[in-house]
Amino acid sequence: MGGMELRIFTEPQQGATYDTLLRVARAAEDLNYGAFFRSDHYLHMGSTDGLPGPTDAWITLAGLARETTRIRLGTLMTAGTFRLPGVLAIQVAQVDQMSGGRIDFGLGSGWYEDEHKAYGIPFPKEKFGRLEEQLAIITGLWKTPTGERFSFDGKFYQLTDSPALPKPAQPKVPVLIGGHGVKRTPALAAEYADEFNIPFASLDDTEQQFKRVRAAAEQRGRDADDLVYSNALVACVGRNDAEVKRRADAIGREVEELKANGLAGSPAEVVERLGRFRAVGSQRVYLQMLDLTDLDQLELIASEVMPQVA
Repeated sequence: MGGMELRIFTEPQQGATYDTLLRVARAAEDLNYGAFFRSDHYLHMGSTDGLPGPTDAWITLAGLARETTRIRLGTLMTAGTFRLPGVLAIQVAQVDQMSGGRIDFGLGSGWYEDEHKAYGIPFPKEKFGRLEEQLAIITGLWKTPTGERFSFDGKFYQLTDSPALPKPAQPKVPVLIGGHGVKRTPALAAEYADEFNIPFASLDDTEQQFKRVRAAAEQRGRDADDLVYSNALVACVGRNDAEVKRRADAIGREVEELKANGLAGSPAEVVERLGRFRAVGSQRVYLQMLDLTDLDQLELIASEVMPQVA
C-alpha cells in the first residue's frame, strides 16, 4: 500500500485573523505538510464568539499565494451559494496564477443557512442542481482553448459568448468534491472530481462511500484509481495523556469522543488509526486543527506521525 499524505485544514470562521492563518500556513509549509486548506464560512458555529470575525476564503488564499512558496492551498469546501460561477472561475484562476499553480479547488453546495441570513446571502432551496451547473461552468471555462468562446444555457445560470479568461496556471486545477450523499454526490464526483473527500466519517462510512464513488467512476467508464480518496478528521495529538487532555480541553471536546471520531491520542495511536483509514482506501487526510495557536501540535505530528505514514 502507498503512503498517506497529511494536510492541514483550518476553520477560521471560529475566530482567526489573516496573520494567524499565515503563521499556520508557513509552519505547515516548513514542516512539509502536503497542503494548507481552509473552510469557506462567514459565521462561527457552536459556543465560540467567532471574534475577531470571519475572513474570506479566496482573499485569504490570494494573500497566502504570495506569502508561501511550496505548499498547496485550497478550500474544503467553497460554498456554491456565495459566488456566481463565472466570478468564482476568475477568482480561482487568478489565485492559481498568484501561487504559481498551487491551488486545489474544493466546491460544495453550501449548507449553513444562518450565515446566509446573517450576511444577506440568498439561500436557494435547490442547491444541488446549482452545484452541478457550477461545476460544468467553472471547469468548462477553464478548459475552453484561449481564443475560443464558452456559452452555457442552464436552468440556473446562463453564460453567453464568454472569452473564458483568465486561465489558471495549472493545465488542470484539481477539483475536490465531497460529502455523504449516496447517489448524486458519487455521480458528480465521477464526472468532475480529481479527489473525493469524506468529512468526519467513521471507518465503515468511509469504506462504503469510497466504494460508491469507485462504482460511479467505473459506470462512467473512468478508472476508479483515477481519483484520490481522502478524509477530513479532527486532530488532537499529544506526547502523553495529559497533553492530549489539555489539547482536547482547548477545543472544548472530550478525549474519548475524539478518539472515537477523529485522530486523537499519542502519535503511535494516531499512526495506527491512520493505518485503518488507509486500509479502506484513504490516501490523504486533512487534519482539522481547531486550535490555531498550537503550532507545537503541528510539529509533533510532522515529526512523529508523518514519517510513519508517508
